[in-house]
Order: sequence, then C-alpha cells, then structure tokens
Amino acid sequence: MKLVTSESMRLIDREAIDKLGIPGPELMENAGRGIAEKIMADILQTSDDHKIAIFCGKGNNGGDGYVIGRHLHEAGVKVAVYLMGPAGKLSPDAKLNYDRAKEIGLDLHELKKAGDLPQYLDANYIVDAVFGTGFEGAPHGVAEDIIGYMNSQPQPVIAVDMPSGLNADNGQAEGAVVVADYTYTLALPKYGLYVSPGRELAGFVQVVPIGLPDEAIDKFNLTDTLITHDYVESALPFRKPDGHKGDFGTVFILAGSTGLTGAAALAAKSALRGGCGLAKVGCPRSVLPIIASSVIEATTMPLPDVAKKGALALRGLGEVRLAVKEHDAVIIGPGIGRHHETFELVQRLVTSIEKPVIIDADGVNALVGHLDLLSEARAPVVVTPHPGEFKRLTGISAPEDIHARLKIARDFASEHKVVLVLKGSPTVIADEDGGGYLNQTGNNGMATGGSGDVLSGLIGSFMAQGMEPLDAALCGVYIHGFAGDIAACELTDRALIAGDIVDFLPEVFDTFE
Repeated sequence: MKLVTSESMRLIDREAIDKLGIPGPELMENAGRGIAEKIMADILQTSDDHKIAIFCGKGNNGGDGYVIGRHLHEAGVKVAVYLMGPAGKLSPDAKLNYDRAKEIGLDLHELKKAGDLPQYLDANYIVDAVFGTGFEGAPHGVAEDIIGYMNSQPQPVIAVDMPSGLNADNGQAEGAVVVADYTYTLALPKYGLYVSPGRELAGFVQVVPIGLPDEAIDKFNLTDTLITHDYVESALPFRKPDGHKGDFGTVFILAGSTGLTGAAALAAKSALRGGCGLAKVGCPRSVLPIIASSVIEATTMPLPDVAKKGALALRGLGEVRLAVKEHDAVIIGPGIGRHHETFELVQRLVTSIEKPVIIDADGVNALVGHLDLLSEARAPVVVTPHPGEFKRLTGISAPEDIHARLKIARDFASEHKVVLVLKGSPTVIADEDGGGYLNQTGNNGMATGGSGDVLSGLIGSFMAQGMEPLDAALCGVYIHGFAGDIAACELTDRALIAGDIVDFLPEVFDTFE
C-alpha cells in the first residue's frame, strides 16, 4: 500500500475530483460511512448503550465527523457532535454534511470558547475530527482547548485520518496533539503514522478506502510502500501437505566465533522456526560444541580456525564453497567477529556464491572499503546493516527524517544492485529498482543484542523456501517485528530479549495460517 505525504494526498484528491469527476461530497460520504462501519465492527460491535461524542473542526476533517455521526446515529448509537466555532465558517462540503446532520436531528453543539466545553462528557468513546492530513504547525485558541479537553477525558479516542495536531509527513507535533487509541486514516497510509512519536500517538491504525480510483493514485508515481499484513499473508510460500524437508529449502549459515556463539544459534533457530527444512551452521571448529548444544535441530559443520582465535580461517574457503552449493540460500555474518582472515574469507565468498545470500552483522563490516564486491556478486544479495554498520560501510549517517532515510536506502540499493534492509525504528527496505518500503511492526524492546541475528535467520529461511529476495526481506522484517510486538505485550518491552522473538514466531504464523 503506497505511502503519501499531505501534499501528495491533496493532489490525488484533486485529480479524482477535478479530472476524474468524482464529487468531493461523495468522497466525504465514503470516508465517513467507512469509518462509522469500522467503529461499529471493530469497537462497538453493537449499538446498545453506546454514546459517542464527536469533536469536529471547520474543514473537511470535521465534515467527515458529521458523516460519521449521521451513520452511527442511523445505526442506533447515541451521538453528540461538538463543532469548533460557528457553522457559518465551515468548508462547503463540511457545511453540506452539517446541514444533513441537523436535518436528521443530530445533537449539535457549537464551541466558540473553552468555557463551552461540557463539564461532564456523557460518552463511551470520543471521535477526534478536528484536524486532518493537511494540518501543519501548532493548534491555537479553541482548537488547542478542544485537544487538551479530549486528552483529559477517560474515554478512548478514535482519530479521523490523523490525530489532531500531528504532522502527517514526519510524525511530529509542534504543540497540542491528540493521543488516540485508534486512528482510521483515509484512502492511503501517511508517513507520520509510522514514525515516532506519531506511531505512539496514533494507537491502532487502519486504512479506510474512500473510493479513489487507482488511476488517480498511479499518476503521481509514489515511491514508497507500507508493508501490510495482507501483503505478507499473500506472499508467504505455500507448504505442500505431503512435503518433506527437502521441499522446504535448506539454508547454510556461516556464523559464530569465540564469544559470539549465541548469534549463530539465534540465526539457526530463527531459520528453522521460519519454516525451512534444514539449517546447517558452518562455524569455527573450536566453538562448534557450544553451537551444536544450543540448537539441537540444526546440523553443524566444523571449519578451520585462526590459530587460538576461535575465528573462521581463510583456508576454509574451499569447504565453505562446497557447502554453499548444497544449499538453497546462504546467511553470512552472525557472530563471525572481525579477524582479518575472516573478513578476507567473506570478501572472496561474496563474489563466488551462486545462491541467494544475506550479509549481516560482521559480514557487513567485512565489506567496508570493498563495496565494489556487491556489484560483482553472481547471485541476489540482501544486506542488513543497522545504522552504525551502514555508516561504517558508506560514511553516511542514517538520517532521523524518514524521507531522507528512505532516499539513502533507495540510492544505496540502486547503486549496488542489492536489497537493503536498513534496520531501525522504523526499519526501511529498498530494492535495486528504486522502490522503498517502510515496516510498521516492532518496538523498542527489540533494541537488544541478537535481534538482528533472528531477522537474518528469518529472511534466509524464506529465501531457502523459494521466495524472491525482496519478498523474503519484506516478510521477514514484518514478521520479526510482529513477533517482537507480541513478545512485548506478554513480557514488556523492557524485559524482551532476542530469543523471545523466536519463541513467539509460531503465534505470528498462526495469524496467517
């Protein structure tokens, strides 16, 4: 699902209205009716004993609020609508729906000053329809008072399109902003709902279609896409009911060194939980017993050590190449350390592998100063750096601004002909064709050692099962974050560790299967 800025959303709306002849009131009706239906289905479930207070602004977001109120009223819900200022100052489409609400006898109240706000709000839920996607700056006057009032109430808040006061483009708030429990955003997802603090302020986010034709959206060549649950469900590989382990792919994991054996074990466990038929860990001979006892379902392959260092030696290159040929996908890097022989082993391997490969952790560090090797690779490559590794690799600090972050990811992937997974909050993905992707799952509890190893194991597992590298990366990132979200709900984000992500993968797959 394509991501939009406030400006691109405005242009798409205008294209639909001015060029394709879809009346603005029709789009507003679709928006309000769609949100009302979502409120009924997702939250209220029945009209019995429910009372909704809707706070409406002067613009089209307020107009959506009147439509929501009318449809909820017709469904049997008790509705009270509070209008910011006199009705004579509403936008034309909002005024039209205000008049319709008045005609059916909706309970309407004008709020011209803070003193007009009710001392006691007789409602189960609040609907915030004050400001929408086009809002910039800080709310003032009665708008600021209304936002503060909504936040002070104990009832859950449902935001229409955006929490009022939140910037749709960057997820920032310059002043008062609504803290929502639910946000029903219209037509297309907005960047600001998926970056902090916007993602925390928005609560549970769902996109509500409003009838915009694909023709209006496609005209603007939107570059970035939100990874959605529906996409992941459709992309995961089919599992044959009578399949054997050979049917589900095999992954070779070049991993581990003294002090970093846990990374190898986590990657292997994650790969197996991801559904591949077999995972084999190639590791220094001296640490093999630790890894073998940590993940008994994986097979292991002892490789030559650098003398007394517990690191992969260059003389093992031939054995590794033979092992790679026997597997469907390769993961290079979890816990391999930074010995110069290990780095040279990785550098020689990258240009000779003919199977899809993920380069992670110190595998990424091995490419510092050798980025040209990526363009010499014979097979698809997925590179998964965190911001520190990306800076070492490129000399570029990953920007905080989501648009700049997506741009540098797209530029890197295009230049080096790889799929790039730039980990962070949120993680962004880019492909060599210039597409950018934003992940909406995950939490700060996942900022812990080993989390990235779990991710590389998942992506490698999906590639071994036959998924294209981009699809494997998108599904891997989404599912990894989803498992982390469930783990945080059960265990708290503070207490979450990387192994918990692996443990909750079955629960994630259950939602798809």
